[in-house]
Amino acid sequence: MKQVLRIASLSGLAMSAGCVNTQPNTFTFTADLPPDFAYEAAVYYVPAPGETCTVETRYNKAPVFNREWRKAYKPDSEIVIRRTRMGCPLVISRIELEIYSAYGKDWSDISHDSANVVIRDELEAQYKGMFSEAGESTFYGQCQWLFRTSGKPRILRKILDCKKTNPQGELGRGRPFSAYTLDQLPGKTVRMKIKLADEERPAIGDTWVKVPNGWKRCLGKHFEDQYAFCYGNYQDFSGFQMPDGQRCTIYPGCTE
Repeated sequence: MKQVLRIASLSGLAMSAGCVNTQPNTFTFTADLPPDFAYEAAVYYVPAPGETCTVETRYNKAPVFNREWRKAYKPDSEIVIRRTRMGCPLVISRIELEIYSAYGKDWSDISHDSANVVIRDELEAQYKGMFSEAGESTFYGQCQWLFRTSGKPRILRKILDCKKTNPQGELGRGRPFSAYTLDQLPGKTVRMKIKLADEERPAIGDTWVKVPNGWKRCLGKHFEDQYAFCYGNYQDFSGFQMPDGQRCTIYPGCTE
């Protein structure tokens, strides 16, 4: 009798195990970025489909990945798909991404631009990212440095400008972006692949003049002129200061 009960008990456990959902509750987000670039990812959640509960925004945000990217950066982030907060079942809704890079050593010599991943219960086919047989989906973008001067010393500052592209590198409209449905994500990998444009360009038009070996800064009305548009004067130029304090007359080579 004991043997029969033991077999029945084991059979019941096996049947129970067979009913458990074995799908992973996470997926991996990763990025291929240019040298000295990093991303920061903030993950947001909403009540699961069919739920009527609500959770304040401060409770539906997961810890930010790579918040201290200048000190410790990890390209792979394991992201939870479903979680419960304040008794409310939640599902991932979006990942807000910031792409960072530093152009100088000072804490303020950095710039960033945004990218996004959106997750929905359902999506129209044309908006839905696709996964390979290996379980990976990649979306693409390109970042470009824009340069300008600011302040009375005309210190060079740089701005990061990122746009989405197709796999062939052709620029599209808007920031790097992809979208998926909840049922696509368990156990998969979403990869953001960003390249850096070969050339930098002025952030503001009609302020620099292209010359054979770089760019020269128009003088404007006088050196203290903060806007310093060229206005057709392509003969009078001013020097400027690099973030490290070096005085220059041409960018990026510094000296002609």
